[in-house]
Amino acid sequence: MDFKNYSYVDNKVVVKKIKNFVLPHIFENGQCFRWQKTDIGTYIIVAKNRVIELELQGEDLIIHNSNIEDFENIWIEYFDLERDYNSLKMSLKKDEYLVKAIEFGDGLRMLNQDPFEMIISFIISSNNRIPMIKKAINNISEKFGECTSYKGDKYYFFPTLENLSSVTQEEFKACSVGFRDKYLFNTIKMLNECNDIEQIMSLSDDECHKELQKFPGIGSKVSDCIMLFSMKKYSAFPVDVWVKRAMMKFYVAPDTSLKKIRDFGRNLFKDLSGFAQQYLFYYVRENNIKI
Repeated sequence: MDFKNYSYVDNKVVVKKIKNFVLPHIFENGQCFRWQKTDIGTYIIVAKNRVIELELQGEDLIIHNSNIEDFENIWIEYFDLERDYNSLKMSLKKDEYLVKAIEFGDGLRMLNQDPFEMIISFIISSNNRIPMIKKAINNISEKFGECTSYKGDKYYFFPTLENLSSVTQEEFKACSVGFRDKYLFNTIKMLNECNDIEQIMSLSDDECHKELQKFPGIGSKVSDCIMLFSMKKYSAFPVDVWVKRAMMKFYVAPDTSLKKIRDFGRNLFKDLSGFAQQYLFYYVRENNIKI
């Protein structure tokens, strides 16, 4: 456990002596899109049909608008709080190039998000900028998801497969998804007809990676993102321009093709590949490191 204990008071959960938990490191690294940073430095998160507000006070994490039941049944797993990140980081720090990356993103954690939401979200993410991704996902949620409120503001949960089953390609396009409208429409159709997300999750990492790519708009990198951020497949190694830059600069990856860089990274980091990727991605992108 990466915390000492927890208690409930005044509609919030207080998690005492939280470790390896820094809000920007967790939410501003491309793994999650349903968040907003407030003027006072807290983060409001829409996930798991809940709206919570996260605040760090010294060594304690405050989860506003929550309760003990949700903390135990949802947020411990969602925030990967049962994992000992100190031990994980010590294992990764055996690699000299990861030392600086880990120190820079010391409070990063892997989120365990909803697989269906990640399939739709990362199809939208393909060749897209984060503000536009967030806008499109919020549009879909507002149009087809359930509404709730927090502190007088409206928030919308991500719609279910059933919610999206009757949505037309034109309606997706109206949500500012660009050319991805047809990918979303056809993926929803495939999921309704014959594909079981739970069954896909049960496959081996390599088989899961291939199976996800049968959906329109899902290539190798998007498949790795879905696996890593919602399916607990930690050998996944998403390669985008930033990770490619990191691998070529620090490791002299043998080829510039994304597949060979992915294979090189997975062979190098093994079962911790996804964690290594996240530290490298955050470090290289935030510091705009060039080859």
